[in-house]
Amino acid sequence: MASTAEYAHPIPQVNPWLIAITVIMATFMEVLDTSVANVSLPHIAGSLSASVDESTWVLTSYLVSNAIVLPLTGWLAAVFGRKRFFLVCVVVFTLSSLLCGLAPSLPALVIARVIQGAGGGGMQPMSQAILVDTFPREKQGMAMAIYGMGVVVAPTLGPTLGGWITDNYSWRWIFFLNVPVGILSVILISLLIAESGKSSRSAKNIDFLGLGFLGVGLGFLQIVLDKGERDDWFGSTFITWMTVISVTALIALVIRELRTKNPVVDLTLFKDRNFAISTFMMYTLGVVLYGTTLLLPILLQTLMGYTAMESGIVLLPGGLVLLGVLPFVGILLGKFQPRWIVICGLLIMAVGLYQLSHLDLNASSRTPVNDWIVSRAGTAFLFVPINVMAFYFVPRGKMNNASGLINLARNVGASTGISFVTTMLDRRAQFHQDRLSVNLHAGNPWYQSAMNHISHSMMARGADAGRAVYEAHAILYQQLQRQAMMLSFVDNFRLMSIICIIVLPLMFVMKKK
Repeated sequence: MASTAEYAHPIPQVNPWLIAITVIMATFMEVLDTSVANVSLPHIAGSLSASVDESTWVLTSYLVSNAIVLPLTGWLAAVFGRKRFFLVCVVVFTLSSLLCGLAPSLPALVIARVIQGAGGGGMQPMSQAILVDTFPREKQGMAMAIYGMGVVVAPTLGPTLGGWITDNYSWRWIFFLNVPVGILSVILISLLIAESGKSSRSAKNIDFLGLGFLGVGLGFLQIVLDKGERDDWFGSTFITWMTVISVTALIALVIRELRTKNPVVDLTLFKDRNFAISTFMMYTLGVVLYGTTLLLPILLQTLMGYTAMESGIVLLPGGLVLLGVLPFVGILLGKFQPRWIVICGLLIMAVGLYQLSHLDLNASSRTPVNDWIVSRAGTAFLFVPINVMAFYFVPRGKMNNASGLINLARNVGASTGISFVTTMLDRRAQFHQDRLSVNLHAGNPWYQSAMNHISHSMMARGADAGRAVYEAHAILYQQLQRQAMMLSFVDNFRLMSIICIIVLPLMFVMKKK
């Protein structure tokens, strides 16, 4: 891949904080679009005469193209120049956002989202690589804190913002708002960011075979993760074949990239222990962060009677705390080893998620807010130091490649986390329902007492004896289903807490700077 010498152009003396604001503006906009459309799917489906299930391709199409481009960003930046590539990504993302807002049909919207995902795929790694190169090594903790504001906070605010825009205006405005931000980003990038220089490699030396394996492997993997639960995983022939093709393509990709002279993905980066462990940690963070961000709103809306907007407001304080803690973490990195900060973050997040596993159907509105704040505060102590440790021993000429891979790990982790919790919710709910249902029999004094109480209440309202017994049984069974689902949420939050503890020992394997 590109060596440090390939980036020989001097960097002009521009205030690094201006560059940070410029790149984070674009990144925040792109990451926001991974979650902002989630709550708008019913509105999109109704507006474009499609089913809600069909409208999920609005999310899947974006994630697939995004995942394919992410690991290619280092190679593309080396061939065409980082600034040029970043500018093209922002322009493509902005224009496709406009097309999304104007889409007259679902197929048109899906095509526009594919283009949007492709443009957005290069924005996160380029932003991170530019920040790492702009700030000196001793200040890279603060640089990663700034980057974290865009990458970690945006998914938390996305559902709240998307719900508010959709309820008060139209789902189309969640895409139209990207246009002015994109135009401003293009202007600032053109004026403030220096070109890193093009690689000596030529675009003619494209590894088309590796590129094909990459596209098929990651594209089909994303489809499996997004559609698996809806299609009953390997009970579906479609999902089974998608999985076989994806695994085969990814294995072929690894073999190909390790043997070819001009790989599109630099897998040799994983020889560095710090980078390999940090990439796995970022994948784990994606699983926990996005999995729990999906769990809590569903819990609030399905079992506790919250609206989509109200559930978004419950998540908002956690996002604001995360935003406030990130700069503080950047300061701590100048005084403590990153591994100790990560350990603290994992413990804090584990405590917050464990507290969420004690929620019940009678919990006050303050309880999920407070527990969520604790778990998000822990996230702030994870994202920044993990990124700092990942780039300790990465040569500057390979920053683009490393950034693409670590961002891909987080995105795949996000998809894995969402698929995992949706699957576990259904299966654990069924498990608890089977266990609880054995108590609904005439020999159980509690059940008999409850039946008598509800039946008499129904009869007092005018129902006959037979109808009263039927309705009493229906009410008790409905309560059983709610309790089973609540226990399923509890299991998921507890499992996420355990995951945070399990990965703790990896921090003691990391090399010091």
